[in-house]
Amino acid sequence: VQLVESGGGLVQAGGSLRLSCTASGTIFGVYTMGVMGWYRQAPGKQRELVAEINSGGSTNYAASVKGRFTISSDNAKNTVYLQMNSLKPEDTAVYYCNAKRTIESYWGQGTQVTVSS
Repeated sequence: VQLVESGGGLVQAGGSLRLSCTASGTIFGVYTMGVMGWYRQAPGKQRELVAEINSGGSTNYAASVKGRFTISSDNAKNTVYLQMNSLKPEDTAVYYCNAKRTIESYWGQGTQVTVSS
């Protein structure tokens, strides 16, 4: 499975960006127990979960992004989106798409998000 990400870039504080990630294989299948999500890694910091969504539509967010970021999915397209609003400089990081199905886990190549103050 390959994950193709898009949508990163440079934005001013308070602005918005939308990330997309499409999997080349079936993640949100009937028996796959699929989960897709976004992680981020800032320089000198560990990679952390930002948000994730499962095939049933249940979501999980990091406390730091709740109320500002929204994750959604198109299960038929095995695609996940991350709408990021009210961006802050501390949101600056490389954002990685992740997909899990049964015991398998896949990562995208990462997309840079930079928020200027």
